[in-house]
Amino acid sequence: MSSEELQAIELLARVPYGRLATTRRALPYLAVARHIVIDGHVVLRLHSGLGYHASCDGTVVAYGADNFNAAASGDGGDLWSVQFTGPAEIVHPTEEQRERFGAAPREVNGEPFEPVFLRLAPHFVTVHTLGLHASQANRHAA
Repeated sequence: MSSEELQAIELLARVPYGRLATTRRALPYLAVARHIVIDGHVVLRLHSGLGYHASCDGTVVAYGADNFNAAASGDGGDLWSVQFTGPAEIVHPTEEQRERFGAAPREVNGEPFEPVFLRLAPHFVTVHTLGLHASQANRHAA
């Protein structure tokens, strides 16, 4: 793994959720997903009732996560985003791997949450950072 890939995996571990991006019937969409990393693959937990997993299985998708909510909380650190792009496939994690996801939502749009899992094999990984310290200092000095 490259240093950028290792950094992206380390950053991804800092947040529990991200956004899956793909197309459905040639229309783009985003879906919120919970993630963990297993053997260098990003494994996503989605609600099967929305059907997003079916259009992702066997196709190239992008998955991104960030700490942009940190700006609202005022933690003072730099902001970052990571994106993983590659083929996805439906998988069936072991019970131990499922437990790593933590508690699942009870409902999605009023329906009971029914998990489905996708494994993303990253072919492209990007990391972007936004250094805020200097701009925050200048804003407060004005």
